[in-house]
Amino acid sequence: MARYTGPVCKLCRREGEKLFLKGERCAGAKCALEKRETPPGQHGANRRFKRSEYGEQLREKQKIKRSYGMLERQFHKFYETAQHEKGITGEQLLTLLESRLDNIVFRIGFAPGRKAARMLVTHRHIEVNNRVVDIPSYILKPGDVVKVRVKSRKLGMVHDAMKRVREDRQLPYLALDKAKMEGVFLNYPNREEIPIRAREQMIVELYSK
Repeated sequence: MARYTGPVCKLCRREGEKLFLKGERCAGAKCALEKRETPPGQHGANRRFKRSEYGEQLREKQKIKRSYGMLERQFHKFYETAQHEKGITGEQLLTLLESRLDNIVFRIGFAPGRKAARMLVTHRHIEVNNRVVDIPSYILKPGDVVKVRVKSRKLGMVHDAMKRVREDRQLPYLALDKAKMEGVFLNYPNREEIPIRAREQMIVELYSK
């Protein structure tokens, strides 16, 4: 399974904004972007230029792709799927990305970040409708119940993440029962409900060229 294994803080610096790839660390003073806002690389501090239209579109695509922890081939497949869905392609793309199992594990609060959520899924710590699912890109359907396996509920990472979660602050398309360590994917989110800063139409324009 291909995945990015390099330093993730460089990705945030490259995009010029926090992608929250390290969970709570990104919200504190230890965040690399708080210490150094310039792009990575030897000449990062000297990069002063106006981006072209293509450059803006590319950066927007890279930002969203990296936020969800995906590589180009898989991300493009999601885009192609979104093209065949009814509605606005850019919004359908974000809805599909938000419905991924690893993202929902993170959103519910079982993991501090998407990378950690991906690890929980691939290591078979997560069940969907009482069946173990170890595919991070698995697309959930409305009504699906996501929970931590009984034998995995003592994991320190899960407990630490759950301590910071409040049931009454779940996103509109999610419901959580902390006592049972399970959540419900209520419905596919619309654009207004997805908490990510993105200009998704730029991705459509980029891939349409």
